[in-house]
Amino acid sequence: MPIISILILGFVFVFSFFGNYFYGVDAYTLDSNSILLKPSLQHYLGTDRLGRDILARLMEGGKVSLTIGVGSAFIASFIGLVFGSMAGYFRGIVDKSFIVLVDLFLTFPTFFLLLALVSYVNASALVLIVIISVTGWMTTARLIRTESFKITSQPYIKILNIAKVSKIKILFKYYAPILAPIYFVSFTFGVGGAILAESGLSFLGLGIVAPQMSWGTVLSAGKDVVEIAWWVSFFPGLLIFLVTFSLINISNYLQQLTNQKQVQN
Repeated sequence: MPIISILILGFVFVFSFFGNYFYGVDAYTLDSNSILLKPSLQHYLGTDRLGRDILARLMEGGKVSLTIGVGSAFIASFIGLVFGSMAGYFRGIVDKSFIVLVDLFLTFPTFFLLLALVSYVNASALVLIVIISVTGWMTTARLIRTESFKITSQPYIKILNIAKVSKIKILFKYYAPILAPIYFVSFTFGVGGAILAESGLSFLGLGIVAPQMSWGTVLSAGKDVVEIAWWVSFFPGLLIFLVTFSLINISNYLQQLTNQKQVQN
């Protein structure tokens, strides 16, 4: 098991959601006497160009970034699971409609589609969750569809259909346990992708807006002073990297388990 990756994610989660109970500095307090201070015992990760404490801002921003990442990945993976399993099970017109819909979404590069949608609305955590979900379900759906085709071809599924067993019962009792590993792999991978997408939008000024903050907005705040205050951009970038890298490791581990089970079967 990727123990180190799990420990990193656990630490980041506790750091973001419970860190302010142990570190009482306000993330929004401006201090003209503490502008761009280097990391020290007074400010462990330094301050930004408005004198705000970077460590406190990373804790506050982590709540938003992780919420967007987990929420977007859950919804996108669930949409992909529903659409993909329906296309693989019902086939026919349902599958053809699914292919047209997926091809329509894939016609536009995902990030540019995100930019187009965000430019027409005022971004917030909830809005970004919806937009990233809408633009990120296609890969999961295609994987689920492929696996659903294999399940549908099994003799016992054909027997159940001949016996007129409820389609809902077939999907939940026979499809869901087999498709669950793919869902969890897509979910873990999707969390990292959603965090990167939110960070990219916030870095461009199209994501979370003040007074809210995320790791992307903290990172963006340091881009103009990176030559004289490296710590402003370095630490949020490090957190984004650690979370994304850890999630990829966990996703790869889950994929290996899934492949082993398929070989054994």
